[in-house]
Amino acid sequence: MDKRKSYYLTIDTETANSLECPFMYDLGGAIHDKRGNVEETFSFIIYDIFCADRELFNTAYYAEKRPMYERDIENGNRKIVSIYTARKYVRDICRKYNVKAIIAHNATFDYRSTTNTIRYITKSSDRFFLPYGIPLWDTLKMAQDTICKQKNYIKFCQDNGYCQKNGKVRATAEILYKYISGNLEFVENHTGLEDVLIEKEIFSRCMAQHKKMRKEAWG
Repeated sequence: MDKRKSYYLTIDTETANSLECPFMYDLGGAIHDKRGNVEETFSFIIYDIFCADRELFNTAYYAEKRPMYERDIENGNRKIVSIYTARKYVRDICRKYNVKAIIAHNATFDYRSTTNTIRYITKSSDRFFLPYGIPLWDTLKMAQDTICKQKNYIKFCQDNGYCQKNGKVRATAEILYKYISGNLEFVENHTGLEDVLIEKEIFSRCMAQHKKMRKEAWG
């Protein structure tokens, strides 16, 4: 760890239940600098949803990935933890690196999923998952204000059918990473840590633009 640098925590959650009221079963994260250089990663499967509430997990859009998760848990690539252990780990790692911001793509969704989950599991005796006082940044907004305004990206979306019906370019993490990497065959994994590792690249590209942009998830 270079104490002269600013560090960030990018997170991604995979969820069960509904989009309006999501509960996370998969939490991935990476500590990195503004250039995307990674210091630490973690991949947590939330026991309280994945194991203890099998019926709830089965509502997940990617519920068919369960055998893959079970293999990864068995071989040590992912770790089953309680919601309390996950929360403590996130708070400790943010303190260790003096994290400047927590980042996610469409960050209000990940905020909602982490918050809903801790409230659901604790019956609202605990209200918040993410550490208090650390800004929440949204790479979706950052990209919309930088990458998505570039002529090359607009043409890329037009050429490859990545535009909305009204003609506006789309800005999903998968499409942005296809553009950044130049790999049109790339398919987002839709697992926490793997998605984090592409989203921190989107963050890094946005920061490299040195342009005025929205960062905060709200406002």
